[in-house]
Amino acid sequence: MITVLSDEFSLVHSFVNQLRSVEIQNDRMKFRRNLERIGEIAAYEISKKLPSIPVEIRTPLAMYQGKELEKQPVLVTILRAGIPLFEGILNYFDQADCGFVAAYRKHDSNDYFTIQQDYLTCPEIENRPLIVADPMLATGASLVEALKDLLKIGKPSELHIVAAIGSEQGVKAVAEAFPEAHIWIGAVDEALTEKGYISPGLGDAGDLSFGKKLQF
Repeated sequence: MITVLSDEFSLVHSFVNQLRSVEIQNDRMKFRRNLERIGEIAAYEISKKLPSIPVEIRTPLAMYQGKELEKQPVLVTILRAGIPLFEGILNYFDQADCGFVAAYRKHDSNDYFTIQQDYLTCPEIENRPLIVADPMLATGASLVEALKDLLKIGKPSELHIVAAIGSEQGVKAVAEAFPEAHIWIGAVDEALTEKGYISPGLGDAGDLSFGKKLQF
């Protein structure tokens, strides 16, 4: 299932507009904050879908019958670009366990790239909700590789993927690889360039959040 958070007009439109704008992108703090906001909105929407259990709460006046999450989810992000989006989700699921994957595009002299994954650490995910944050689904290749390795650790009770922007091709690739996943995404763009970048997109989310990286 795919939910595009900007299908109906909401503040997500404004946050995505600002992520795209070259005038606003010069403000790194604002760029990171807008990714964080999209993560917060996605977390709120995901929380509606997670199983709950009844709880009894003592107030100053009486006992109250409320609800809480049945199980805390596991949150995982793709380093480094995913950190602000991940932090937004963690702001809402603040008791969650967390995992991290270091994956990136490794370019050759012809600008062809492969996915290099150097690091993965994750808590137990068996029979727990798994939420994975990756801000941009361009080809979807890095996320697919990361998820394949994550799912070797265990089988989550449900799988949620959160992204800010994706290409139609990238979203389709992830959905086909993991048909059980619910994809929550800020916006979907039609085009993917020959070099595998989303157009109009927003540029490189990692560079815009943390500074331009060297190519090795």
